[in-house]
Amino acid sequence: MKSQEYLDEIRKSAGLKRAVLRNITVEGNEAVFHLVTDVNYTAEDISYADRVTARYAPGLRASVKVMKSIAGEEAVRRAVSDILAARFPALSAFIAPQDIEVATDENGGRFYIGVGETEREAGLAEGVTDAVSAALSRSFCGNWIGELRAVKKKTVEIAGDLPPEEIVFSPRYFNVTNVSPIDGATPRPERALYIADLTKEEENVTLCGQITYIEERVTKNGKPYFAITISDGSGSLRLMYFSKKASVEKIRDLRKGMNICVTGKNELYNGAFSFHVKTVDLGSPPEGFVPVARPSRPVPAQYRTVFPVPEADLEQADFFGTKAMPAGFSDKKYVVFDLETTGLSLGGVMDHIIEIGAVKIEDGHISERFSTFVACPVRLSAEIVSLTGITDEMLVGAPEIGDVIADFYKFTAGCDLVAHNTSFDCRIIRYYGEKEGYFFGQEQYDTVALAQEMLPQLKNFKLGTIADYFHFEFNHHRAYADAFVTAKIFMELVRMKGALPKSA
Repeated sequence: MKSQEYLDEIRKSAGLKRAVLRNITVEGNEAVFHLVTDVNYTAEDISYADRVTARYAPGLRASVKVMKSIAGEEAVRRAVSDILAARFPALSAFIAPQDIEVATDENGGRFYIGVGETEREAGLAEGVTDAVSAALSRSFCGNWIGELRAVKKKTVEIAGDLPPEEIVFSPRYFNVTNVSPIDGATPRPERALYIADLTKEEENVTLCGQITYIEERVTKNGKPYFAITISDGSGSLRLMYFSKKASVEKIRDLRKGMNICVTGKNELYNGAFSFHVKTVDLGSPPEGFVPVARPSRPVPAQYRTVFPVPEADLEQADFFGTKAMPAGFSDKKYVVFDLETTGLSLGGVMDHIIEIGAVKIEDGHISERFSTFVACPVRLSAEIVSLTGITDEMLVGAPEIGDVIADFYKFTAGCDLVAHNTSFDCRIIRYYGEKEGYFFGQEQYDTVALAQEMLPQLKNFKLGTIADYFHFEFNHHRAYADAFVTAKIFMELVRMKGALPKSA
């Protein structure tokens, strides 16, 4: 399909005279063309667009979905920043949010990017403003004209708080109480490793915590096994357990909220940590147990390379009428985050973070965003490039993980952490944080566990499945987009629950 010819014809209708084709979704023999307009449109405009679209999608049942969107200055500024990071990462590293100015008008608008003289010359040679203008015109209605302005950059001396090359922490343990055999671990477990400290290969290690999720499943051969999630207050871990015949009925008697001990082997295979459960027994942390926090370096006095910017949900959904958030929710702050990595493991040393995306929730609303690529010392696999759309070239000039972690630690200060599957994201961020001396010891909330509780009817609890339930559209497998939709899902699930959930 020739998109420009299609748009030229679509724009003959008055309500779509500046429409933009955002994307096309195809499912089976149905195609939906998603259009964005910034003027009022009528049913006649939609009917006209449907007829035009049908001609450009022969053999498919084609229709249009029109969304009205006004190009606010903050939204355009964020878009310029994202385009620079994706297309011109080397230049983007020298540009802070305050270096981008936007002025909108009835025909579209202008943007100005403040850079040093050297960067300006390089940017002009690379055609930066033309590329950004073209990209903006695909997302916002109207025409966009840009300019690279030469400005004098102030040299800021970073405070002397550079970390040592590596900090080694001793693993933490707690005593296990009320042990009662199910499988009969030998010897009987007396102490358990903190789940947050399960970061290396280990034999005969015991973990102990409360069951937050349990489900019986069946293999292709008809043999039962159990999917279990446990939490000990320091972190959570998802397990698959193939029970013994003699104990299968006792495992079936286990319920959410009960405490168990699992003993097994933590293995690293192809970059992925996997905990193989050998035995399951009843057992509890000590009464009144509170995880011992690790000492952490202080919160950095200033951001180094990643500067948060204001953010808002401009399409606040209200799926549950006027039902308010539960008491106490707005009294706390949350950082909802997502990672893209070089692998799909649970945080092994062979995986590197390549992108961090996060949003902050304050006073019950999304208020800030934190988004950056991260320099990677290895080439990305074809699988990861295909999954995320991130390439090696996009990471050129990106900040190092040490600087990013310091900035992210500052961004999360005083906030609880939220992720979709905390056993993946939180373990990875803790692993790299501890290497720099920063301990992410906040309370954690897992939207997987919360969705399992509130939406048991779903076929699975993947982020895309839950987003579809709430009719949230997003660019899956990119860190910021995943974090943003996870934040919206988190708030809607808490609203459904009517109370603050238990931390992971």
